[in-house]
This record gives sequence, C-alpha cells and structure tokens, in this order.
Amino acid sequence: MPVSREVLDTLALGEEEYNLIVERLGREPTEVELGMFGSLWSEHCGYKHSKLLLRLFPTTGRRVLTRIGEENAGAVDLGGGLCLVMKIESHNHPSAIEPFQGAATGVGGIVRDIFTMGAYPIALLNSLRFGPLEEPRNRYLLNGIVGGIAAYGNCLGIPDVGGEVYFSSTYSGNPLVNAMCVGIARTDHLVGAGAGSSGNSLILVGADTGRDGLHGASGLASRTFEDNRELRPTVQVGNPFLEKLLIEACFELAQTDWIVGMQDLGAAGLTSSVVECAARTGSGIDIDVAHVPRREEGMTPYEVMLSESQERMLVVAKRGYEDKVRELFHRWELRSDIIGEVTDDGIARIRDGGRIVAEASIEALTTPPLYRVPCRKPAWLRRLQHLDLGAIPDLSPTECNAALLKLLASPNITSKEWIYRQYDHQVQCNTVIPPRCDAAVLRIKLRAVEYHLSTISRLAEYTSSLALPLVEECEKGIALTTDGSGRYCYLDPYSGGAIAVAEAARNLSCVGATPVALTDCLNFGNPEDADVYYQLKECIRGMVRACRVLKIPVVSGNVSLYNESYGSAIYPTPVVGMAGLLSDVRRHCTMDFKDEGDVVFLLGDDREGCLDGSEYLEVQHGVVRGRPSIDLNLEKRVQGCCCHLIESGVIKSAHDCSEGGLAVTLAECCIGGNRGFQGEIVRGKRNDASLFGELQSRIIISTMPGRVRMVEEVAAQMRVPLTRLGIVVGCGKIVIDGLINLPLKS
Repeated sequence: MPVSREVLDTLALGEEEYNLIVERLGREPTEVELGMFGSLWSEHCGYKHSKLLLRLFPTTGRRVLTRIGEENAGAVDLGGGLCLVMKIESHNHPSAIEPFQGAATGVGGIVRDIFTMGAYPIALLNSLRFGPLEEPRNRYLLNGIVGGIAAYGNCLGIPDVGGEVYFSSTYSGNPLVNAMCVGIARTDHLVGAGAGSSGNSLILVGADTGRDGLHGASGLASRTFEDNRELRPTVQVGNPFLEKLLIEACFELAQTDWIVGMQDLGAAGLTSSVVECAARTGSGIDIDVAHVPRREEGMTPYEVMLSESQERMLVVAKRGYEDKVRELFHRWELRSDIIGEVTDDGIARIRDGGRIVAEASIEALTTPPLYRVPCRKPAWLRRLQHLDLGAIPDLSPTECNAALLKLLASPNITSKEWIYRQYDHQVQCNTVIPPRCDAAVLRIKLRAVEYHLSTISRLAEYTSSLALPLVEECEKGIALTTDGSGRYCYLDPYSGGAIAVAEAARNLSCVGATPVALTDCLNFGNPEDADVYYQLKECIRGMVRACRVLKIPVVSGNVSLYNESYGSAIYPTPVVGMAGLLSDVRRHCTMDFKDEGDVVFLLGDDREGCLDGSEYLEVQHGVVRGRPSIDLNLEKRVQGCCCHLIESGVIKSAHDCSEGGLAVTLAECCIGGNRGFQGEIVRGKRNDASLFGELQSRIIISTMPGRVRMVEEVAAQMRVPLTRLGIVVGCGKIVIDGLINLPLKS
C-alpha cells in the first residue's frame, strides 16, 4: 500500500476502505482524491455506522415538505403559504479544543443550513453538556462555549429562545454543543440543494478560503481525542457580521428565479458542497480551484478542497443568470466567483488551472461502505439496571427540607438564568414565552417574509415594484424545545431514547402546542465498540417507537459519534429538538402559579415516584442505577389532555414533572410565580420516592376553583389520571403536608 498508515489515520480511513477506493477508481488515488474520499466517507459526512439505523425513523407526514437527507434542513407546512425550516447539529469536538470559536462557528453553521433553503432564521436553541464545574477546565469550557454562542447569535440578530444545560463527569473531556436553528420561508420559495442540469454555473460566495478547518470532518469529527495530537488548526474562526450579510443576500436571492440550488460550505468544505449538490440531481461537476479566492499564500488544491473556512456559500445559478446573481451579491458587498459548472457525466472533475488533480465518480464518492456492528446487551448493563432500594436509607420527615434544597441547588436543576440572559431572546420581537419555561413560544407574522424583503433591499427601483403589505400577525404560533437525558439512555438505551422524544413533546404540550416535527442530534462514543453500537441502536429504536406512537416525523438531524477522550465515552445522549404549532398563540400557558386560591392537580401517572436513574439518587447518594421506563400510550393521552385544557382556556399553568420529581416541580412553579403552595402529594412506601421520584407522563397544572369540574370531566373523558394536590397560597411558602415546609425566599 503506497499510502502510510499515518495518512489514512489522519483521514479516518481504514486499510480495507483504502483498497475499496482503489478498486472503484481502478488505480491509486491522487492526493486530492484521497482527501475527498476521506472526508465524504467520514462518519460525519457518510454516516457509515448510523445510516442503516437512521432509516428506521418515520420521516413523512401531512405537513412534511422535504425528504430527509436530500436537503440542508427539514421543512414543515404551517399553512397560510408559510413553512417552518428546522435543524439541529453538533459542534462538540471543535468546542472541546477552542470553546469560544468552536461554539460560535457551530451557531454559524446551523444558521447557514436554514437560510440556504430560502428561509429567514427566526430562532436559535442549544443543548449543552459539561463535566462537573468543580474542575477548572470544565468552567473554562462552559464560559467559552456560552460566550461563543452569545457572541455569534447576538451579532446576527437571531433570538436564542431556549435550550438545556446538564452536567456529568462523563462529559469532562468531551463537552456536547448542539445548536438548533429555525427559520420561516414562503412555501413556494423553498430552495433546494441540487445542482440541476448541465451548464449551470457554480458560484462561490462569501469569505476567502484559508487553511482553517482542515480535516474537520474526517479527522476531528470521526475519531476519538488523543492527547498526542495537535488539533487546534482544525477549528474554524467565525465572522458573524459577514454571515449577517450572507443571510440577507441569500434570502433576497431566494425570492428570484435565477438559481436552482444553494449549499453552505460546512464539514469538508468545497468537497462536500459541490459533490453532494451533484449527487442529489445525478449530475457531475467541473471546477477549477485556481478561481477560488484565498487569504493565505501557497495553498494547495488539497487544502482548497478540504478547507472549512466559515461564511462561505455555494450557489448554483441557471445558465445566463450568472451576472444577475453576482450583481446581487455585489450590492451586499459580498465577493462572488464562478469556480466551475455542472456537467452531465456524473464525474467530479477538479482542476488547478490546466491540470486535473482529481477525477472520480460522484456515486463512488458518496456511497461509503455501511457497517453493522454485532452487539448484544452488555453484562455490565444488566448489573447496572438492578437497584436495591433496601440498601439505600429513606428520608425521615425531618430530612426532606434539606434534600429539596440540595436538589434545587444541583447544577442540573438550578436556574440557568445567568446563562440565557447572555443571549438576546427578544430581538425580532416575536418571542412570546422566553427561556425559563418548558418550551419557547414565538408568534408568526403572516407576511413577515415579504415585509422583510421590502425593508432589506437597498435598490429603490426594486422595492418600489413590490408593493408589499405591512406585517400582519396571524393567530398561529410556534413552540420550540430541546431535550435529552444521557443518564436515562445510559441505564436503558431503548427507554431513554423513547423518553427523550416523549419529554420534548411533553414540553410543547405544557405551553399548549401540538408537536409537528422533530430534528435530532445523536451524540455517542466510538461506534466500532460493540457496547456503544448497542447503545446507538437501542436509543434509535426507542426514539422510533415514540415517534410512531406520538405521530411525530423526523425531518432532519445529525449524528455525532466518537465522543470519547482517553478511552472513556460520554453517556449516550440523543438530543431531540422539536417544534409545535399553536392554533392561537394567545392561548399559551406558562409554568408559574398565577393566583392565590387556584387549585393544583397532578395530571398523569399517579403512582409513587420512581428513583431509577433519578437526579435525587445521584445527588443524595452518588448512585446511578436502575431502569427508567415509560408508558407511551399514557403519555399520548396526557399530552393530548394538557393541550386540550390549554386551548380551551381551562387551566392557568402547566409544568412538566421531570428532574427532581413532584417536589422540585412544585417548587419551580412556586418560584416562577412568586406564589406558595399548600397541599399533599401521592404518598407511597418511601418519602424520597414520593417527593423526588421521576415517573414519566406527569404534568403539574393549576386552575381556578370554578373550573375544577371542567378539568375533571376532560381528564375522565380522555382516560387520564387526575390527582388533586392542593392550592396556591400567598404566604410565600411551599408546604407539603408532613414532609416539606420551606419559605420561597430565605
């Protein structure tokens, strides 16, 4: 083999894969070809260990407008000629090396996935995981990552409206940074990501190309960390002000009929963008890297093709419209260069001036070998799922107050206001429910897209011809959330995957929204390890089951594997981003108790709480054991009942009962509304399980006394258990009879 093991390792290619490349080409690959194969066959781009599993997801529905995997993001119909475009993606490994820039460029990348489809970005969310904050490096990572997210999103003027932050020692060497973006587009102006027919021009727009990000897809995102590698050059550097210009220019371009497709230059840079565009339409491409503008001297064709410099877009212009496209970008002070054209021979042909440096079939480049790893349930997992509560002392009534305070101070439960207040969540003036509640809610402007177009263009003759109406608000709203529990998935991957989907949907139900679509980011360790592959397979199976029962299609997503450092894998962490629709945005609900005298109910599972995998068990006793579970049929009824009660205006608050169980959920409702609570809870054999157990399918709701009967009738009709807990009081205390008696403010 003429290529060294070290070179193949840099590209995350195995020897058998290299031999397959030689077989497909009928010769040894050139340097550029090998780099292209390495990137496109990487786990990040080629999904070698996950694609066969991902095919299990339900991906169609009456509102779904796109086919998963064929566009940059997923789109769902909102009615009224508008659609929602959404996607979540990881930037874990870059953020572990350069937290600020890694997180910032993660935001930039996910935003480009949205506006490349002709949608205007209206919201950002994130899902973050870190190691314990007692360790200085974890604090450094947290501050840098939050700072990067805030800096980039705030500069773009896109509100960051929701997310989650969790902590566990398994993330110490490998934090998770999952960024989600949502946009609104006119349904008839959605832009695809294909290359179209022969003769179309390939135009590169935006920043000049540098050496940053080399091997980001093949090396950094497709192997585990090792302390003897210098990976800093693989992290990109972002420029949000340049991206802001790209957003406006590309959005304006999407309203024309001058182009057939747009694609951002993300992982694998120019290689993935041109090849994947051609693959979607069965075309070929012929480009000349000599026409690619560069910001560094002496760059080779290999470096140009694999650079992951940020804020770059590939635009496929119809033949004859190149000058119009370039003039539009010139008006926005953006550089654009024609670097090649679309062909009909199915070949990716890369030139450097008059010299061909790569020539390979598009099909060969985009069809990596797919793997199934033989696996079965590990013996260690069977042992871990056994929880002997007899060996764990119960709380005495006098110990319950201290236990509640300890849980409320836990990093996984305590307020994250100091984080989300760094994000501008009110810009664009659409935010109805900001961060803090179960899900964010945004209003939809009926003609916001046309209105924005009329205000951004600087050509008077262009805007005067549009004669567009002013913004009109419609009654509809959208709700957004992210969710996922690594600890649950660690203890039971199948149930944990199902719970991730169910809890995201429950979050939407608590604000009054009906889930319409899901985007996922699957964060796992090394898939070549049988135990990790088992986790991946079972989590996906659980998610699939929940999606089918709850009737929520998966419209986009991302897989982030090899999340390991020094031989230790993270918890299996499937993160679910979900969008829901409110038929009347005025009929939304928040978590906080409203008025003294309101009656508080537990809607859903009325059994004694379950300590398996609970936050209480880890915080109080340092134990992570047990086997979480969920009844998806009950879950569906509970969510439907909660939504119906909110839409009917019957209840005044709703809050998902999750980490910390009933006691923590009640405390959060009290703190949020600065109101007290007096009552009881479902008492079982153990005080700790009754207070802090984490059964699924439970929501705390409140209503005025005059509507209690209506709540009872609806719950009975929908076959949902309903338990009266107590009342909202104005004394500023939370009192759970015989167990908890604490003031809201110390």
